[in-house]
Amino acid sequence: MTASTIRRSTAIRSRIAAVGAIAVAGTLLLTGCGDQTKSKSNESGSSSSGSAPLADKLPESVRNAGVVKVGSDIAYAPVEFKDNSGKTVGIDPDLAEAMGKQLGVKFEFQNGTFDTLITGLRSKRYDIAMSAMTDTKDRQEGVDSTTGKKVGEGVDFIDYFTAGVSIYTPKGKTQNIKTWSDLCGKKLVLQRGTVSEDLAKSEAKKCPSGKTISIQAFDNDQQAQTRLRAGGADAGSSDFPVAAYAVKTSGGGKDFQIVGEQVEAAPYGIAVAKSNTQLRDALQAALDAIIKNGEYDKIIAKWGVEDGSVKAAQINGGK
Repeated sequence: MTASTIRRSTAIRSRIAAVGAIAVAGTLLLTGCGDQTKSKSNESGSSSSGSAPLADKLPESVRNAGVVKVGSDIAYAPVEFKDNSGKTVGIDPDLAEAMGKQLGVKFEFQNGTFDTLITGLRSKRYDIAMSAMTDTKDRQEGVDSTTGKKVGEGVDFIDYFTAGVSIYTPKGKTQNIKTWSDLCGKKLVLQRGTVSEDLAKSEAKKCPSGKTISIQAFDNDQQAQTRLRAGGADAGSSDFPVAAYAVKTSGGGKDFQIVGEQVEAAPYGIAVAKSNTQLRDALQAALDAIIKNGEYDKIIAKWGVEDGSVKAAQINGGK
């Protein structure tokens, strides 16, 4: 489940250049909204406040509940997705598990479409949103990136990864697409509410007279890939690690290919309501702790995305 103001602004749910080395196999199973899945640490219950060094940093309500409710689009491999057994796996669930050990709580992943996650956060359906979400100024300030109008209270981000956006096409059918400007006059599939969509809309305004980018937006990235695979579009766009994973796994590596360079990178952030500063600061401390103790690097290496790693947990570092 991704602008320097185009996601912000241009940064884009960026991703990592090293993800091409992802050695993860398995098909993705999509689940309906409202499905709840606990990360490994949640299932084992191994994290307890008695052994967790940072438990006291949590708000009392969360500490007493023993659970952090996570809104996530669990169809965005390798960041978060379902494995063949139906278990939620990926970079985000692994990081959540490690942070849970520091805080003495379980991170419970609840599936939802990407463009509804911040709304769910505002309504307190979730405590946090962790879903390869690009930290942008618009999201921090609650501004609609398309209209430039304020649509609600913004969120704070704890930045934990860096990535960029890529374009991919059917394998052997690139139609000379190498840059975003080459998409003018073409059909593009992508996931709704992402930096890819923001970038495509911005680029479409630059197309010469008589041409535009025909944008087909879907609830999740898997639907977009299915459309492209069926011949309903010329290209697709998503965060680089996701695009690289699709290229590697779809059709045994025979369906897609990445074209051109990924757009400049931007941070992924864990989104927290601005009113919940204590939870935000506790999560920042937990992330810094696993960076310091080496667990973070082990997780990033496990998924082959070392180029996107960060050295410290920053608050609202997106532009």
